[in-house]
Amino acid sequence: MAGMKWWGWGLDGVEFSHEDKPALAPFIRERIGLDVTRPTVPPPRFEQLDVPPSRLPDGLRAALERAVGAEHVSVDALDRVVHARGKSLRDLVRQRRGEFPRLPDVVVRPGDEDAVVAVVRAALDADAVLIPFGGGSSISGSLEPPADEARPVISVDLERLDRVLAIDEHARLARIQAGALGPRLEAQLNARGWTLGHYPDSFTHSTLGGWIATRSSGMQSDRYGDIADLTRGLRVVTPHGLLVVRPHPAASNGPSVREMVLGSEGRLGIITEATVHVRRLPERRVILGYLFPTFADGLAAMRDIAASECQPSVTRVSDAPETQFSFATRKRPTVLDRLQSAALRAYLRHRKGFDLSQMCLSFIGYEGSARHVARERKAVGRIVARHGGLCVGAGPGELYDQKKFDTPYIRDFLLDRGVAADVSETAAPWSELERLYDAVNAAGHGAFAQLGVRGYLMCHLSHSYHAGACLYFTFAFDPTPGGDLLAEYAVVKRAIQQAFVDCGATLSHHHAVGTEHAEWLEQDLSAPGVRLVEGLLAGADPGRNLNPGKIV
Repeated sequence: MAGMKWWGWGLDGVEFSHEDKPALAPFIRERIGLDVTRPTVPPPRFEQLDVPPSRLPDGLRAALERAVGAEHVSVDALDRVVHARGKSLRDLVRQRRGEFPRLPDVVVRPGDEDAVVAVVRAALDADAVLIPFGGGSSISGSLEPPADEARPVISVDLERLDRVLAIDEHARLARIQAGALGPRLEAQLNARGWTLGHYPDSFTHSTLGGWIATRSSGMQSDRYGDIADLTRGLRVVTPHGLLVVRPHPAASNGPSVREMVLGSEGRLGIITEATVHVRRLPERRVILGYLFPTFADGLAAMRDIAASECQPSVTRVSDAPETQFSFATRKRPTVLDRLQSAALRAYLRHRKGFDLSQMCLSFIGYEGSARHVARERKAVGRIVARHGGLCVGAGPGELYDQKKFDTPYIRDFLLDRGVAADVSETAAPWSELERLYDAVNAAGHGAFAQLGVRGYLMCHLSHSYHAGACLYFTFAFDPTPGGDLLAEYAVVKRAIQQAFVDCGATLSHHHAVGTEHAEWLEQDLSAPGVRLVEGLLAGADPGRNLNPGKIV
């Protein structure tokens, strides 16, 4: 199976371009002062890197070969570099710089659960470190071995565990192996008329096991639920044996072991299989675009939709900066597109009283029978209208649906030009979202000012719940000439993260803790909460053989 680039997001040969987006280069120049035509700094050729040799002992190699087969044990330099880190900005910058303080010594690819058991047993006997690897898309620092780790490090790639094993049509549950990538998982389910409905931004390059290990959320979570809602049963290979969580609809059997595994980032064991909720493929699916006068109007509309009897699959609204960025990324329009756009802008300005500089773009998705979709659209339309919103049809929604997995490529495009760009997301109650939004904007722009750089900060609301929602922030800036990109990035990232917890929001909604967010864990959970987590990890893994250094 082809993995992602060692230096960036996605597959070789797939990249973002500004050439077919005439408004983008001027927009970027105006907002952060970057001329996108300036010479790029592409990553070095892999052959130029100084890759430390493997430290795998012969005895452990032999044991791993017995466990999975010699052809599935790799000490190849490229394989080890690809498995050394995830795809956070910090990961990618250090990859491109050729900084490898500690690489996995070996990559193993077990083909079934028995092989995983044998790998874990071999690692424990040798006092080695095990790091589970799904698609490698983590942006929270969940995959890198500690720099000072002296023991052998094994990356356990689960790509061969990629099958839908069974579907219980009466219970609407599917047993699926943990290494199934999103497209492979959905293709198998769809062929039998089912869907999991879980579509994170990383869908094409992430796995069921990775979603569970990081408490992932998908673009359609409003209808289908987050992965924590979807996951009912689990099979996990631990130092103490095979952990089995049976897929009961509910249980009162003490503290939830299922919840302990969710978000555990490989610290409790290697997930081999999960039993998850599935639904029949919907008869009809549509995503419509809406415009709101302001972000506050959009937030209020999403809040009222969440409080209503409606259950859209997607509720998303961008603030004005993200809306303007979205418009700037449109491909070269036709004459008809330009005429329609001009007419719409005139209508919004003169008839609706919109301030176009504050206008916000929203997407709302509907799924189900044709009758159900029509009823939901009508009810949501009334709520949108109460908040000054206007439906602009299916065209924007179709474009969003087609391009929803392409956004991470933009970061590599900017990084090639020396620009830092990243994301931070959080969740808070509806009553706190406007205050949180204002505080994060103040913190982010304050960090730009502190550094003396021109930066851009934008946000969207997604993943609505009964009590609140996720706010997802994206920021970019051109570092100071001669400055350290990672040091300046840390100033901005820390300012935003601190604003989250200062406002009572969580340190992350769905990107997990890893090492990137661990410093805010105690502020989020309280000191006793961290002690509980530490006690759980120490009891499950007394030898610290399972992905040490993550979460706490």
